Amino acid sequence: MAKIVLAAVALLVCSNTFMTYAWYGHLKYLKGQFWFWAVLISWGIAFFEYTLQVPANRIGSRVLTVPQLKIIQEVIALSVFIPFSIFVLKQKITLNYIWACLCVLGAVFFIFRD
Repeated sequence: MAKIVLAAVALLVCSNTFMTYAWYGHLKYLKGQFWFWAVLISWGIAFFEYTLQVPANRIGSRVLTVPQLKIIQEVIALSVFIPFSIFVLKQKITLNYIWACLCVLGAVFFIFRD
């Protein structure tokens, strides 16, 4: 069971990294470009995200419920997005990051409790 969960989590981390770049990378790297180029490039990046995300969910669903997979994905999304926003987009970390993380941890608690 643990190997299956770890494989799913590893794939979700990689897929979320691609998706974060697809959704937000254009704000830094294509800032002055026509928006349609950002859409096309983001779609290209998202293709790789889906090639990782779909297998991750199929693998993870062997031992986890779909709601559990979704909450894990949200935790990973925040875990990838926060460093990306700080180091790539140069956003300042605020107390709201901590509050958001605590809310997601609450979701983890409730989705995994018996």
